[in-house]
Amino acid sequence: MIMVTIRIKQSGKPALLITFSIRGDRFDSPSEKSKFFEELYGRNQTIKGEKKVYKYHRDGMLDNINHIKVDNSVFIIAMQHMQEMMNFFDEWEDKVMVKHFPVLLDDKESKEIEIE
Repeated sequence: MIMVTIRIKQSGKPALLITFSIRGDRFDSPSEKSKFFEELYGRNQTIKGEKKVYKYHRDGMLDNINHIKVDNSVFIIAMQHMQEMMNFFDEWEDKVMVKHFPVLLDDKESKEIEIE
């Protein structure tokens, strides 16, 4: 039996929960699908030289926006970043289905994503 706890908050700081699902059949290729995820989450790159291994991280959208990861395709951001995220998802609107919901965060969660 799975127990689920639901807390109903009467007050808190407003934020935005974003959830998305990809429409895999609408991507032109696996590399285009990878491009979407790299632009959103960033990517790690390893280059092997003759004597050394060089590791780099290429930033994605969420590297530059404080967020709370809820699940693989669900995260919470401050309302101030809503337009920036919606602009990103608009570029992929025919290939990615996005929904967003206002949520209230307690003080600890608000500090995580720097809501004042």
